[in-house]
Amino acid sequence: MLLPRAVAAAAAAAAAPLLLLLALSATVAVAAPDGHLVARLPGFRGALPSNHYSGYVTVDEARGRRLFYYLVESERDPTADPVVLWLNGGPGCSSFDGFVYENGPFGFGRAARPGGGGLPDLELNPYTWSKVSNMVYLDSPAGVGMSYSLNKSDYTTGDLKTAADAHTFLLKWFELYPEFQSNPFYISGESYAGIYIPTLADEVVKGIEKNLKPRINLKGYLIGNGATDHEHDFNSFVPFAHGMGLISSELFEGVSTACHGTFWGNVSELCQQKIDKVDWELKDLNKYNILAPCYHHPEIQELEFKNSSLPSSFRKLGETERRFPVRKRMAGRSWPLRAAITDGRMTMWPELGGRSLPCTSDELANAWLDDEDVRAAIHAEPKSLIGSWELYTARIDYYHDSGSSMVKYHKKFTAMGYRVLIYSGDHDLCIPYVGTEAWIRSMGYRVIDSWRPWYFGEQVAGYTEGYEHNLTFLTIKGAGHTVPEYKPKETLEFYTRWLSGEKI
Repeated sequence: MLLPRAVAAAAAAAAAPLLLLLALSATVAVAAPDGHLVARLPGFRGALPSNHYSGYVTVDEARGRRLFYYLVESERDPTADPVVLWLNGGPGCSSFDGFVYENGPFGFGRAARPGGGGLPDLELNPYTWSKVSNMVYLDSPAGVGMSYSLNKSDYTTGDLKTAADAHTFLLKWFELYPEFQSNPFYISGESYAGIYIPTLADEVVKGIEKNLKPRINLKGYLIGNGATDHEHDFNSFVPFAHGMGLISSELFEGVSTACHGTFWGNVSELCQQKIDKVDWELKDLNKYNILAPCYHHPEIQELEFKNSSLPSSFRKLGETERRFPVRKRMAGRSWPLRAAITDGRMTMWPELGGRSLPCTSDELANAWLDDEDVRAAIHAEPKSLIGSWELYTARIDYYHDSGSSMVKYHKKFTAMGYRVLIYSGDHDLCIPYVGTEAWIRSMGYRVIDSWRPWYFGEQVAGYTEGYEHNLTFLTIKGAGHTVPEYKPKETLEFYTRWLSGEKI
């Protein structure tokens, strides 16, 4: 007969496997929504480096408004690593832009050729942000990318409605994935996401204050080359162009005198003439990266460079070491430095140049995302229902209704203790870093980490300055508008350091 202590020991021993199983189950992700697991990706050979999920979250049942997401679980520790939402800008750019060209798990292989027939090959991106975080790519608002509404009037939208829908998406998404509710949550993005992110953060913070469930564990946000403040952003182009040697001192002095330092909005006739001259001088540049060529056509570019007598150092301007090529770029129309915002309607933000994206081509992404086998694999609706995928869509009629400056939002959130990283590719003529630095300084925060270089591989990778209230400004040397595209190694490095709270 067993003594009571022995009985207890035997019972504990018998229960050990069950306890171990329960302990292990606590660290394993809960089953995702039915049908959202991505089992394969056409164009990619081999096992996925982590679990992938994708599908739709309905944000308005009555109107059939549905937002599309793609989740890439962290390759390191999905149960503990942060959940990071990624938003591309526009307004109207699909976040698959970031997925396939910037910080996503794949890129298009060198063998892929637009117009060559067949499906483009995918290669693993060794510098994907999912190395250290769970990444959620969201197409927002409805009408962008794979997101859609059955009521086409929803395609008339603006900043505030977009933020509200994205907040609804997050609440429902965390209900679908309760295993991530305790993970640190950050919002990230670039370009017009400089508007998307603060307005969405405002919705999230208000939801936290109202004790909405599930509670979103927001810790902060990071924005790359973000549109932020009309006065500082729009007035930065001319000084940046002069500082980078793109226009002469004579022209700079002439336009500065005629325009009295204001280069957008309702300006005098003489000022407008000078601005038009600046436009003309810059019209053939790749405004997303002044170092990068503005290709006339992908095939022509390859042939020209193959037979070119130009030194290899010039041919590689704007490129970086990565296993797949930077996206093809094509010549676009000239673009004005000024913007027009009438009755809240965003008729032009300087990054857009109207309804075209100069120097860009999305042929490879279009070929892949318009393939019905790919759409079935990622659980996206077919073209017959939502149309072709577009990197930048003209489907939406968008209103900029959140005000001329996001600075008030940044002051609010940093004062509340949220961490904020503002980073800039220093060769971007779209949202120049000098305007970004200027609006940050306008906040009046005390500098606690004076301007200094930051390093990667014992080389200067850019410069950084730290402010009180958890605000950091960072430049990336040689990068353009889409920083992870041009400097993927350096970007993953500062991203990893910042997420972990290490000094950059």
